[in-house]
Amino acid sequence: MKKTTYKDKTRDELVKSLGEKREELRKLEFGVSGSKTRDVRLSRTIKKDIARIMTELTRLRSAVAK
Repeated sequence: MKKTTYKDKTRDELVKSLGEKREELRKLEFGVSGSKTRDVRLSRTIKKDIARIMTELTRLRSAVAK
């Protein structure tokens, strides 16, 4: 999976991406509960992407406050 940069995205795009990643993680975690997953590292990658998006949202929020 290719790492995406979120620095050039707007706040609305980041919020939309955050929702999509959280939904993807939820589906993955509920889908795994009954069977084996093929890509074990996928949930870790999604969590890292969520953290990157949230960090960028925080950076944007603090830039507006200044």
